[in-house]
Amino acid sequence: VAFTPTTHAPHSPTKPNALALYSTMAVVRAAVVALAVVACAALVSADLSRGWGSSIAWRSLEAGKTEAATSGKPIMVIIHKTWCGACKALKPKVAESEEVAELSKDFVMVNLEDDEEPSDAAYSPDGGYIPRILFLDAKGEVRPEIVNEGGNPKYQYYYTSGENVASGMRNALTKLAEA
Repeated sequence: VAFTPTTHAPHSPTKPNALALYSTMAVVRAAVVALAVVACAALVSADLSRGWGSSIAWRSLEAGKTEAATSGKPIMVIIHKTWCGACKALKPKVAESEEVAELSKDFVMVNLEDDEEPSDAAYSPDGGYIPRILFLDAKGEVRPEIVNEGGNPKYQYYYTSGENVASGMRNALTKLAEA
């Protein structure tokens, strides 16, 4: 009688059984999925910074409005285009501003680029120039009275430096607290 090896080893105490192996694999799969979700969330947040400050928690407009409604925080919206020279000049100034990063904790920060610009006229209260920075209340309503007080009266939502943006953020917090 010839011995024919089998492809399945018999159950023994020194080898894991199928149920134990399956349970271990399920735990490993769950851990990998959890890590992937965390990594994707970090990438999305970093991707939404688009060079405007990776230490700032950026949101899309819809996600920002939802967060503002639940948190009660006002919204700061930056509207810009990838091809815009003035946008490219302002971007590193905002990204490097520690004051903007610190003040951003009091806002829901929204970064709108290119085709993400809303068509609603409320988002271009004095024209469609770029970049524009607008402030919205926690209900998601544009507050057109909050303007760059030190800026050009023809372009009331245009800011030129990180310090200028930080000043606008402080102004917005004050005006929204009074409302």
